[in-house]
Amino acid sequence: MEQYTVTGMSCAACSARVEKAVSGVKGVTSCSVSLLTNSMGVEGTASADEIIAAVREAGYAASPRRGTYNQVAQPSSQEDALEDRETPVLKKRLIVSLGFWVVLMYVSMGHMVFGWPLPAFFDGNHVAMGLLQLLLTTIVMVINQKFFISGFKSLWNRAPNMDALVALGATAAFCYSTFALFAMTDAQVKGMTDAVMAYMDEFYFESAATILTLITLGKMLESRSKGKTTDALKGLMRLAPKTATLLRHGEEVIVPIEQVQKGDTFVVRPGETIPVDGTVLEGTSVVDESSLTGESIPVDKAAGGQVSAGTLNQSGFLRCEAARVGEDTTLSQIIQMVSDAAATKAPIAKIADKVSGVFVPVVIVIAVITMIVWLLAGQTVGYALARSISVLVISCPCALGLATPVAIMVGNGMGAKHGILFKTAASLEETGKARIVALDKTGTITQGEPKVTDILPTEGLSETDLLSIAYTLENKSEHPLARAIIQRAEQDSLEAAEAEQFHALPGNGLTASADGVALYGGSYQFISGQIPVPEKMKALSEQLSEEGKTPLFFAKDGALCGIIAVADTIKEDSPRAIAEMRNMGIRVVMLTGDNERTAKAIGAMAGVDEVIAGVLPDGKQSVIRQLQQKGKVVMVGDGINDAPALTSADVGIAIGAGADVAIDAADVVLMKSRLSDVPAAIRLSRATLRNIHENLFWAFIYNTIGIPLAAGVFIPLLGWQLNPMFAAAAMSLSSFSVVTNALRLNLFQMNDSKRDHTVRNTTVKKEERPMTRTLKIEGMMCGHCEMHVKKALEALDEVAKAEVSHESGTAVVTLEIEVSDDALKQAVVEQGYQVTDIIH
Repeated sequence: MEQYTVTGMSCAACSARVEKAVSGVKGVTSCSVSLLTNSMGVEGTASADEIIAAVREAGYAASPRRGTYNQVAQPSSQEDALEDRETPVLKKRLIVSLGFWVVLMYVSMGHMVFGWPLPAFFDGNHVAMGLLQLLLTTIVMVINQKFFISGFKSLWNRAPNMDALVALGATAAFCYSTFALFAMTDAQVKGMTDAVMAYMDEFYFESAATILTLITLGKMLESRSKGKTTDALKGLMRLAPKTATLLRHGEEVIVPIEQVQKGDTFVVRPGETIPVDGTVLEGTSVVDESSLTGESIPVDKAAGGQVSAGTLNQSGFLRCEAARVGEDTTLSQIIQMVSDAAATKAPIAKIADKVSGVFVPVVIVIAVITMIVWLLAGQTVGYALARSISVLVISCPCALGLATPVAIMVGNGMGAKHGILFKTAASLEETGKARIVALDKTGTITQGEPKVTDILPTEGLSETDLLSIAYTLENKSEHPLARAIIQRAEQDSLEAAEAEQFHALPGNGLTASADGVALYGGSYQFISGQIPVPEKMKALSEQLSEEGKTPLFFAKDGALCGIIAVADTIKEDSPRAIAEMRNMGIRVVMLTGDNERTAKAIGAMAGVDEVIAGVLPDGKQSVIRQLQQKGKVVMVGDGINDAPALTSADVGIAIGAGADVAIDAADVVLMKSRLSDVPAAIRLSRATLRNIHENLFWAFIYNTIGIPLAAGVFIPLLGWQLNPMFAAAAMSLSSFSVVTNALRLNLFQMNDSKRDHTVRNTTVKKEERPMTRTLKIEGMMCGHCEMHVKKALEALDEVAKAEVSHESGTAVVTLEIEVSDDALKQAVVEQGYQVTDIIH
């Protein structure tokens, strides 16, 4: 996507005009214009010159934004692109306008209505008072000439905008008042006192000045609030360091960040910001990565570790090699994602865009009709003109145009601060509409690497003895399961004996000798062919297999030493995240290539609604398409093989620590690689969509009520009459109200599940979704404990089955019918264990 800066836009009608003009250029496949950031995102083969020319023909100006967002090397230009230049200008205009407006109101309202004193020169000299009002109004109009230049220019280009409404209203009031002033002068010359006083009542100078002053006030408030909506993006840009300390010829040299090249060696001292992405060559430290991931706990770094631009080195000295610089750094890509999302439009904005495109011409027609109707009804020209002016100045297309983009910008910024990156406005809108969440097992629900879960030695041996034997045997193996045992042994500070005559038998096991004694290790099939295996140990291995674990048997000198179980363990936050999604009314499905028994065991521990096992990498895409027949599907994955499924799903969410291909294919990226961020993203999406609905409701209801009120529809019914000045005040506050409402999203707690409300899931019949409870249990130590708890729970008539794990400390109970929490808790307590929590 190529981004452009567009100048001259003042309301939603302007952005709709620009979008229509550019979309008509040959080669443009998509175009979205953001009034909020005065930016335009264009995709296609059209040249920049053609696009700029189309914008110019529409009556506006455009320039490419190349290098603005996608180069960390230019932090100053990044912030400069979003710097709020409009508010100071509007503030200055407002202050000067107010000075003259106060004097005008004193003369026109204070003296004539309340009898406030004036210099003797004005006593009885109504023409002088009229000329003073004319002069003061003219000054206010000159100060706010931008409304007239932009408004009449848009009328000339046959694309009227909000400024056209303001310009027409103020001009009509000024011209009619000027006519009344000249008519009053003629009446005073002729000595027609009654006519003079009548014409004084026809002055609308104060209305013209008030319209301009109040709308300038509203524009300033709106501009100031709009500036706050980009605070998150500007905060990310400020993270980009301006310089880096490189090592050249053994000496430290401070250079501008844009001069750092891939392969350069740079150093970072405590308290300094890391300039580019790189690999640690020397040193140890603790790095605060909260600016990128939202994770508050600092991360330890040592030789071989990866560091990212914009993160803070807290303690040690680091020497690193630059790996990714400029637009390739993680920080730069985050900024690019956030800015691209701001440049795109959510589907919900299409209705407002269509209305905004025809809004101003329709309002002008309504204003003309209003004046004609009141004249035909026998009212004076001044009265009819006041109603017509009220219609012009109360109408506000800006509120409609801003309703969606301000909420999207704030919501997207909130997500970025918490490590949740939405690539487009559409993905932010659609995530909250999910009815089914499909989770890849490996690396998403689980850690993605095997760990030792159980060490079960035979009688006469300790766990340390068994682990030492396994360590000696597995130390020379490259198998992933061997790495799990090696990691556990090193964690326990064990030493491996020197293994000789090592042989790896693919698909079976290992053999070796140490100190002249034969060692064996592997599956039950392999070990049972070497030595006899007691039935008790066989039963334990089957139980471990049912729990989704891989049992490895080890023997020494012809005797079985025990079993070590290895499994890809569930992430600590996965059960809670899945429970939260289910509480939102979302059906959670786990996809895995594992066999059905292993998959169901892991699915039960995680608490998912459905397990689809035996899915090959190329089969995930077809599974997603089948699920889409039941409702909107969100796919969460991290591997290369997840990319097709991520693309096929309505919304693809990639775990940030996953493969680059998966991240590229996804619509949402989770920087913290935590499954708990999936329900957080759904909450944020729902809150943003709710905020957009509130904004659109206010914008539509404001105009639906305001325009008839201004036109005088309620005068014969209820006697309600709207002065043009109050109409201007209402218009000035409408856009400000919409933007302020969007800023409330900054207070939203996306990780708070207490306020989750269930969205009725019509995609799955009630009977297809079994009732489950997840019990958090303390005190279970081994497989025997699990068997006791399982037996006790399944003894209850209401319980269909119970899946118990002492490793995760959970029991997932599937119910036939409802049962009280107390009954479940009592069944476990009677076996000598403690229930700390029951998750529904």
